[in-house]
Amino acid sequence: MKKLILRGLHRLPQNAMSRTMGKITASRFSRLAIRRYVQHYKIDVSSIEKPLHEYRTLKEFFTRRLKPGARPIAPGPEVVVSPVDGTVSQMGDIQRDTLIQAKGKLFNLVDLLGDDTRMASRFQGGTFITIYLSPRDYHRIHMPVDGNLERYTYLPGRLYPVNQVGVEHVDQLFTRNERLITYIRSKTAGCVALIKVGALFVGSVRVTYCKAKTNVPRGKQVTEPIAAAPFYEKGEELGWFEFGSTVILLFEKGRITWEEGLEVGSPLLMGQRIGVAKIDEQRPIQ
Repeated sequence: MKKLILRGLHRLPQNAMSRTMGKITASRFSRLAIRRYVQHYKIDVSSIEKPLHEYRTLKEFFTRRLKPGARPIAPGPEVVVSPVDGTVSQMGDIQRDTLIQAKGKLFNLVDLLGDDTRMASRFQGGTFITIYLSPRDYHRIHMPVDGNLERYTYLPGRLYPVNQVGVEHVDQLFTRNERLITYIRSKTAGCVALIKVGALFVGSVRVTYCKAKTNVPRGKQVTEPIAAAPFYEKGEELGWFEFGSTVILLFEKGRITWEEGLEVGSPLLMGQRIGVAKIDEQRPIQ
């Protein structure tokens, strides 16, 4: 059965299928599916920004914003918060340059960062947390800390599903799928990598600070400084997924202490406290 699943996943034209899905969900007739989508995934609509009838397409609903105050941001300059709604898929230490994907499956830090050995050295011996966003979750991405956005990397790749099937059966999943990495310099948390992982049927990943997006035809790897290194406050919107995916956060060694009780399987809301960071000397990322 595992071999059949893998064979099917490998043969799928994942990127083309995902772009097609993006077009379908952006079409006018897709609005007819919104109520059924809400019912199927049991989505709580009490906190969404607009009434259902005001969303013109399924994509517009999927990338919905929430009402002001719907996601309180845990206070305190040293407090690190979840950047998304989702579920903790894995978390722990980065040991011997590897991270845990699932039970019995590991992936490589350098590969995750697109063979950027210099940036990988910043996170050796550090910590990570992987958060999975299901189809029912709020899909906007926010800052986990106060900080300056210093650079980003776009890594083209495949679009395997990042649900339980993909995570348990596709080796090196998070180093094979498309990724858009934002590097943050924080007074409290040091260098933080916020990695947005593309997935099957994710039309694209978008960010607020530049025009970069994922799943473009014939995409090429890009690493660029972010103009003027803008300062974003904790909880400020950083981007969004056009359908479900995964976020991975990387922290430097000794930089963060996880919140007591946080573990694999823990549900999270954006703005929820996930740890406490230590003061940094403001070492530049570049």
